[in-house]
Amino acid sequence: MRLHHYPAVALLAVLGSVFLFGCQIQREQPTSAQIESVGMKAQQEADAGAERKLMAWAAGQMPVAQRELGLLYRGRPRQRADALKLFEQAARGGDPEAAFQLGEMLRAGAVGVPAAPAAAAPWYTVAARHQHAKAALMLGLLYKNGDGVARDAVQAARWLDVASRLGNAHAMFLLSNCYNEGIGVAQDRARGRALLEEAAEHEYPPALQELAMTMQLGDALTPRDTQRAGHLMKEASEHRHNNWNRF
Repeated sequence: MRLHHYPAVALLAVLGSVFLFGCQIQREQPTSAQIESVGMKAQQEADAGAERKLMAWAAGQMPVAQRELGLLYRGRPRQRADALKLFEQAARGGDPEAAFQLGEMLRAGAVGVPAAPAAAAPWYTVAARHQHAKAALMLGLLYKNGDGVARDAVQAARWLDVASRLGNAHAMFLLSNCYNEGIGVAQDRARGRALLEEAAEHEYPPALQELAMTMQLGDALTPRDTQRAGHLMKEASEHRHNNWNRF
């Protein structure tokens, strides 16, 4: 009886071991937040152990790890070409932030990475289509200025609208000007003023300053209010002094 049942017992033991090993591997898979935390540690503390973890995860085709390792390498002139490759791998793996960072490197260039605005536009588009506000803003700016793409006021307004709807104050401010002047959209000064006020509510300094100047004099859409104009101008100055650096 003992010999008769041994193979089944052995098989069950092997299957049990495989199951437990598989569960262990699954438990050890890091979340995106954990990978980003390790990436922050590698960047801020120059932690070699954290960097080795990123390298191992990136080699395992984890897009977030590839992106975080790319961010680390981007700060090292000799490894910027590697950063570019990692961003592309992560972007192709479905990471919108990596697509945005790839677009940024291609647009601006860096030591070892020549500027290529035309190559940046498709990657900004990938990120923007995944609801990445800054990528949509950058697309709007590329089309507005004809930087690497043909100048196109309609496309510029389209992407600025996407970024605005995602809460980007810089895009709101630029789009307000488009509506005021009828550039790329039908002229609608009321819509332009609403966007300007929304950008000001997001504490965007140029919007605060422009709204203050408007209220200083008053117009058909906004009554004259010198007191509020003064408060807005002061707020704009304070935010500029504090190095307001959000898009």
